[in-house]
Amino acid sequence: MNKAKKLLLVTVLLLMAAAVFAAATVNIIITPNALLPGEKGAIRAVLTIPDGMKQSFSPSDPSYFYLQASHPELIFDRVVYPKADKEDGPDEWHYYKKVTLTLPFTVKENARPGTLQVKALLAYNLCFESGMCEPPEEVEKTLVLDIVKTEADGEEIPALVIRDSTEEIIETEPVTEQEPEPQPETTRPPWTEILKYLVFAFLGGLILNATPCVLPILPIRVMKIINQAKSDDSKVVGHIFLYTMGVLISFGVLAGIFIALQQAGESVGWGLQNQNPGFVIALMSIIFAFALSLLGIFEIQLPGMNAVSQATSKSGYSGSFFGGVFAFLMAIACTGPFLGLALPFALKLPPALMLVFFLIIGLGFAFPFILIGFFKGALKLIPKPGDWMVLFKQFMGFVLLWLVYTQLKTLNMLTDSDYFMKVVWFMFILGFSIWLYGRFVRFEHSKATQWIFTVIPIVLIVSAALVYLPMDEQKTQSQEVVIEGLVPAPHAPQGWYVFSEELLNKTLEEGRPVFLDIGAEWCKNCKTNEKTVLFTDAVMQEFAAKNVLLLRGDFTRKDAKLFAWIKKHERAGVPFNALYIPGQEPILFNELISKGEVSSALNRIPE
Repeated sequence: MNKAKKLLLVTVLLLMAAAVFAAATVNIIITPNALLPGEKGAIRAVLTIPDGMKQSFSPSDPSYFYLQASHPELIFDRVVYPKADKEDGPDEWHYYKKVTLTLPFTVKENARPGTLQVKALLAYNLCFESGMCEPPEEVEKTLVLDIVKTEADGEEIPALVIRDSTEEIIETEPVTEQEPEPQPETTRPPWTEILKYLVFAFLGGLILNATPCVLPILPIRVMKIINQAKSDDSKVVGHIFLYTMGVLISFGVLAGIFIALQQAGESVGWGLQNQNPGFVIALMSIIFAFALSLLGIFEIQLPGMNAVSQATSKSGYSGSFFGGVFAFLMAIACTGPFLGLALPFALKLPPALMLVFFLIIGLGFAFPFILIGFFKGALKLIPKPGDWMVLFKQFMGFVLLWLVYTQLKTLNMLTDSDYFMKVVWFMFILGFSIWLYGRFVRFEHSKATQWIFTVIPIVLIVSAALVYLPMDEQKTQSQEVVIEGLVPAPHAPQGWYVFSEELLNKTLEEGRPVFLDIGAEWCKNCKTNEKTVLFTDAVMQEFAAKNVLLLRGDFTRKDAKLFAWIKKHERAGVPFNALYIPGQEPILFNELISKGEVSSALNRIPE
């Protein structure tokens, strides 16, 4: 392999490696693992931070960096945070490399001997030095603690050892055996999901070459590069390298546009942008435009695109670079089959990961050229055009229309009927404007006609947006419900009531347990919990047998009181499920719950 091929291979490998980041590791242990009633212990969580990243912390608001645990036989104290590696003022701490959180606890005096299963959860939110942050992470582990009899036959129990982030002992007592060292647990989600979508992005870019927009020009472009280089393989690699750069830079610009749209929106938490009607309308409009493109209503043929086409006809290296740009422009109309499906996920990513996401799409798009650069025989693998491409394109158009329908359902939950009908009318004007564009912005028309019918649709869309899309903030804020007594909860079976903090506290004071479910119509895990567990007949019967009051909080729209309640329990979002038993610590459930977990929690209610 000559130097030019090696250079191209290394470049490709480095770009693909950019999608794989070093994952943080979390160790959670309980020490000591055996205690007498009344004795003290601690849960320690060690977070190892990858190079180039940090864990920030605000002492006044530890919403995204905390350690919590629960068990009715244990009394937990406040979390102990070590001294920061760096402080930017009294309320902004930063940790690097490694940080240890300690959660002290005391075994209740009346605790019964036996083995306890203690659930501990560490939540953290890593950021890059540039200031860009990853989504919040949660790692949960079930720890084992033995409560021994008061008469232990003289056996000495291991005592507490607490260390700070520099591993210097702060407080110690003699121990009889060495503290066990847990094995690192690499955090999986959402990295497994991110890597899965990066693979889909690469495959989507690869499939883009087989769409009607690109496939007809693909063999021509390849043969032109090979003929320009003739028998010099190094020139072939150079042309393909520049073609790939043209593609990647174009996709990078597209990523920048979506990053700007993302940053212009409201970011209040993981997935909570679905509470913003503006976000839902923007996403729905983009997907709707893609659907109309796939159904043949219009094709993206911008005035002036011929200039780029002429630039690709040059015989030098610049022709290959602009060939990549031109192929990208030709492919825009066919990005719907994968970009429309991936947008809801991609717009949740931090800017750096979103950029990588779009670059991986570009890498998949350029991959056939890269493959041909090393193996000229691969040219035979390029599929031939046919009617199947048209059928596939139109089918994907209907898939995207189904996505528009799901976005309309979400919007209907977020707004009143009057505003919903205004949005429907805006979508009609958007569709009509797109039809105007597709009908008159064609190469057979003069440049003046193309420019006129490019400007008119833009004016129509902008005017309709200004007239119909602004929301009445005062009307939105006035929709707050005043709770008095038991109000049946909407979208729930009989027996569920609207949550209020006053109602919950009053019920607990009367000695009755309460189960609280806070969810949202746009939250898939919430709907899964309700369908498979909370709303089932079997679980409802268990609730009734234990005389549990069932309360629901609807977080579909913004609700400051609900969000404050969630943060009070050191959680970052929905689903939020908890069982409150009078005289005991609340039992908090995982994001996805099971019937067994609910039954086990209900068994803790005294008879």
